[in-house]
Amino acid sequence: MKPELLPDGQPIPKIGFGMWKIGGGTTADPAQDAPSLRALHTALETGYTHFDTAEMYAAGHSEELLARAIRESATPREALFITTKVTPAHLGYNDLKRACENSLRRLQTEYIDLYLIHWPGRAPLEESFRALNELHAAGKIRHIGVSNFRLPMLKQSRQLCHSPIATNQVPYSLTDRSYVENGVLDYCVENNILLTAYSPVDEGRLRVGHALKNVAQKYNATPYQIALAWLIQQPGVITIPMSMNPLHITENFQAGEIVLAPEDFEELG
Repeated sequence: MKPELLPDGQPIPKIGFGMWKIGGGTTADPAQDAPSLRALHTALETGYTHFDTAEMYAAGHSEELLARAIRESATPREALFITTKVTPAHLGYNDLKRACENSLRRLQTEYIDLYLIHWPGRAPLEESFRALNELHAAGKIRHIGVSNFRLPMLKQSRQLCHSPIATNQVPYSLTDRSYVENGVLDYCVENNILLTAYSPVDEGRLRVGHALKNVAQKYNATPYQIALAWLIQQPGVITIPMSMNPLHITENFQAGEIVLAPEDFEELG
């Protein structure tokens, strides 16, 4: 699976491990620690190197569990690419800098590979990017990105960011093409911004129609694997599927080896 390249030339895997529900929902759930750690260890053993978390996930506990799994597996930090996100409530200048420090502490790392604004908030973007630019200059974050940004705010972000915007993380799947229809995908491709597709199989509820079944049978693959392959064969698109199921974690990763033919794209529409 050939990686994509960030604007500075650093590679980033086409398929990463999404961490929503690791450690809980929007609050920490200790009952989820054991299955969450099993999922993270499975992902590390399978070969995932990009892990996508957020301070909003389990109120920061998701970040703590990732740090624990990395430590327990003795995985070198430099072998991994870690993405985390700042919540809309922390987009003010001081709040954002404090949020980043808290994420660094929970992740037990000296730097974050990719730091995203999780959702647009009420604080002026100028204030948010002043903090992000300073954190980048200090080496605490290596790349800056956004999430759930429509075209006007994405364009504004490019103007405010002192380094290239690395990605816009948005919902994108065979059945959700809203960020194609609103022009974001084309804009990202034209401006060397990666589009990170979240909910790539609609959180396990992907509608499996006749065409998807046909293509899956052709490659002896699951429909979900074909849905992931459809995404990552598009230039400038990466994805972060999430699963707690060890089999699905492995299958998602293996989707990166499927090479769809042009006629498959036509059939899938």
